[in-house]
Amino acid sequence: MTTTYAIVDIETTGTDPKVDRMIQFGCVLVENQKIVGRFSTDINPSQMISRQIQSLTQISNRQVQKAPYFEDIAQTIYNLLQDTVFVAHNIHFDYHFLNHELVRCGMPRLTIAGIDTVELAQIFLPTESSYRLNDLAESLGIIHENPHQAASDAEVTADLFLRIEELAKALPLVTIEKIATLSSVTSHQTSDYIKQLALEMKQNPTELATDLMVVNQIALKKKEVTLFEQPLYEITYPKTKKQKQRLFQERLSYRPQQGKLMNLIHKHVTNEDEKDLLIEASTGMGKTMGYLLPLSYLATPEKPVVISTASILLQQQLIEEDIPKLNQLLDYKIQATVIKGKGNYIDLQRFKATLDAPIVQKQYGLYQMRLLVWLTQTETGDFGELNLTSLNHLLFEEIKHRGVDYLSKKQAFYQEDFLVHLNQKMTQSNFLIVNHAFLAQETRRETPYLPNSQILMIDEAHHLPEVMEQVTNQFFDTEVFQRQLRHLGEDGQLFDTLRAMLSQEAEILQLFELYQTILSEISEIQEEIFAEWLLPFQVKEELFVTRDDLNLSNQGKKNLKKLYLYYEESLLLQQQIAAACFRHNEQWLAREKIVYGKALIFFEELSAQASFVKQWFTSWEPRYVHKLYIYGSQNTVRMQLIDLEAAILPNTAWYPRYEKILYVGGTLKVATFTNYFAQRLGIPDAKLKVIPPPYHYDEQVRLFVLNEQVAIKELSIYEYVDFIVRTLSPILEQQKESTLVLFTSHDILQKVYYRMQMSFLENGREIIAQGIGGSREKLLKRFRHRKGAVLFGADSFWQGVDLPGDTLQLLIVTRLPFDHPQRPMIEAKSRYLDEQGDNYFKKEALPKASLKLRQGLGRLIRSEEDRGVMVVLDSRLIHSSYGQKLQQSLPKDLAIHERSVAEMLPEIAQFFKRDYPKEEIEADSPQHSVIIEPSKGVKSGE
Repeated sequence: MTTTYAIVDIETTGTDPKVDRMIQFGCVLVENQKIVGRFSTDINPSQMISRQIQSLTQISNRQVQKAPYFEDIAQTIYNLLQDTVFVAHNIHFDYHFLNHELVRCGMPRLTIAGIDTVELAQIFLPTESSYRLNDLAESLGIIHENPHQAASDAEVTADLFLRIEELAKALPLVTIEKIATLSSVTSHQTSDYIKQLALEMKQNPTELATDLMVVNQIALKKKEVTLFEQPLYEITYPKTKKQKQRLFQERLSYRPQQGKLMNLIHKHVTNEDEKDLLIEASTGMGKTMGYLLPLSYLATPEKPVVISTASILLQQQLIEEDIPKLNQLLDYKIQATVIKGKGNYIDLQRFKATLDAPIVQKQYGLYQMRLLVWLTQTETGDFGELNLTSLNHLLFEEIKHRGVDYLSKKQAFYQEDFLVHLNQKMTQSNFLIVNHAFLAQETRRETPYLPNSQILMIDEAHHLPEVMEQVTNQFFDTEVFQRQLRHLGEDGQLFDTLRAMLSQEAEILQLFELYQTILSEISEIQEEIFAEWLLPFQVKEELFVTRDDLNLSNQGKKNLKKLYLYYEESLLLQQQIAAACFRHNEQWLAREKIVYGKALIFFEELSAQASFVKQWFTSWEPRYVHKLYIYGSQNTVRMQLIDLEAAILPNTAWYPRYEKILYVGGTLKVATFTNYFAQRLGIPDAKLKVIPPPYHYDEQVRLFVLNEQVAIKELSIYEYVDFIVRTLSPILEQQKESTLVLFTSHDILQKVYYRMQMSFLENGREIIAQGIGGSREKLLKRFRHRKGAVLFGADSFWQGVDLPGDTLQLLIVTRLPFDHPQRPMIEAKSRYLDEQGDNYFKKEALPKASLKLRQGLGRLIRSEEDRGVMVVLDSRLIHSSYGQKLQQSLPKDLAIHERSVAEMLPEIAQFFKRDYPKEEIEADSPQHSVIIEPSKGVKSGE
């Protein structure tokens, strides 16, 4: 019997079926993997459609005015859907809302089977970054002519449903059968659909694809290690312009700035005596290719070039775009491997254990099914390919890798283990790619992961100091530790289960009982130490602690020594227990292996705690800042240790391993602050070379500064938000170009957003805001694909955002980008520099703000074709005592125009070559305006 699938989408006046009504119904009928019919209609909701919904759906009140009421078509829709399987993208909404409307009109409720394409997509499209219908359509190349209109959405959902079925049927039978057994957690009858697919595939079996294999009932993509091919002849780096052009042929265009960067890098590595070289190279000049090419002539698997980037996105760009492009030119190929921390990879043996003893919980099961499909696609086992925002779910805690040392060579998956494969690839790679956080963590690893080598290349080097500081900023919370111990000791939890697993070994069981006792002692001694010490302080107080503050009694000092001793004993016992567990690992059942993995995680956490607590109580050099947050009557605290010299590279374990280190970034030079960046990294003698950008700022950019002088520091938050809204609104209302608005505070950003977003929606223009509606990448994707969009961003949006051409034309800086002086890290640095006799504002705050202002401008101009306007709403850029220094950090050929909002609007319109309606200019007479010419003082304007 042929199954008819009714792919349905509805549009409504809101999300509450008790008060809202349908305004459109769309349905596409599918049989035998083909579309066989369509039905759609507008519906008169008998209520006004809000401007927000009109803007979202492009359905107006006028459009539905003459449409039928739902009462008129309820019977038609009910009859249409009878004897079908209801399919929708987020079935919970459509099915429920439609049923509510049918009942309201006196019709029976639908009782037909239902399938959710959101869940199907999450399972069978495991690497998608978003499961919104629009995003899936774009990713899969499905044409979506009218998003948020029922007929179009239903058509796209039908195409998506057919595409998913095609992908599912292409999977190995062992995979789809396992998914079928796990699918009971899915919505409505989605599980029945998957089981029917599995049955059909079993009845019509096909051969396993040649690039797949089945290991212990899990289908995996085959992995290969390509042997590195050494050049059979001597290769010579192309130093001259003609040699480079001959190499590039028609595939790459020669750029003078890029050629200069290449030669600088090659000369430093091959001829110069100095270890460090800093190079400022602007975005848009081919910086990545500029360092890859010269280094490729020097890299071998025995001495690989290590590249450290600022983000995972840049790592992907290197592997997927830049290196393949360069390999088209080279007779010998670059072989590069991305390296991440072990917890970023799946442990196949532990994953198999979760399949053998699954937890019946919806998200747990959805992730398991998603991973089964992903394992037929991935060669790396890197969770990053799944594009998840977080790996905090229980399943990932259970299956993330603990390291090769925890694997048994007898395991079925050992030869196919992803970390084993990664290590094999590293031996055949002449480029190793990491991110700055991985590089910073090398100092804290007992066994270094990166090899000694000749060259370390640090890309986006201006991010390195902050990353180094973040990685070494350590915390420990005694209250969290106490709660953890109580939880782990409860019936059925880790300690109870582990005790049962060790019950046959009396000696090890005795050690485990002793271990639990010592953990209790550690917790109690922590309380005793802080009970005495914190007696004078108030509840919920935050403290900077000095060595003089650590005034313990004799008993307190004894407790501290006892605490160190208990930590030592606990770590020794952990080693013995872990060794005993490892011996039994092969004999344990699936769930017992998962428990063993959880125990190892706890052991690792306690080791880190012991190291941190001892360091907190013993490291009192000026570079360390000790902080405590006191919770109150429980004598529990949050301890924090900040290393203010974390970014001093000679202090790291990895700095001495490299003969040459290159630091390349778009903003490394700070005018008037000689060698600021090198000093910050602790390499003050390092040379800085600046490659002038290929841009003509006098032609490509207009920079306006608001001439309304506001004492920002004296305003309340409400007054400041009111000022921003009052100033920002007319600019955004009149200028239709794609706009990025940069804030220095997330709190202010959100307050401004909530004040403005509704009125903009009602006028058909959406404001996209950081922290509201998705990850940074998702927001940027939405911004890129919506002409004339407005994006509010802070922090990370000041740098590392690529919005070329028309994607960004107007940049608005709400406030000069100084770090908030009350942030804990800023407070700590300020105290430290004061003690060193330095002024924090002059030595750190001002140069960092200068760099960030340049980085903001870099969002606007990223190629020789870009044109744009930058508006600064903070008059301190001109009128403050330090404004001149900030101006000097901007390009020399960029003039600054001081204007009122009313004055700048027509000038912006003229720059973008469009007519500006004079009647829309404010009626009041224009205020005095000023132009600051490049490299000159202030003069009167017209």
